[in-house]
Amino acid sequence: MQPPPAALTGPIDDLGFSFHARGGAEVRILRGGKVVTVLRDRRALEFLDEMAGLDFGGQQQAMARATGNYKRGNESAARNHPRNKSSQ
Repeated sequence: MQPPPAALTGPIDDLGFSFHARGGAEVRILRGGKVVTVLRDRRALEFLDEMAGLDFGGQQQAMARATGNYKRGNESAARNHPRNKSSQ
């Protein structure tokens, strides 16, 4: 297997999510600089507690789950499908 092109290299776990806590009662989850989910009250506090115990990759996965934008387990099959193979 060949390494990815230089343009695609970077943190493998980086899914493009970030979050911004506002006063502890509201957390905005962003992807690509745009707000995709706002968590409030109890859910915001639970989210912040969860983030404190995770590394970067774990935080990315937790934010993906909180937004509903998470991997569904079929990525490997999709990557190996003929239409997704490069013609090189």
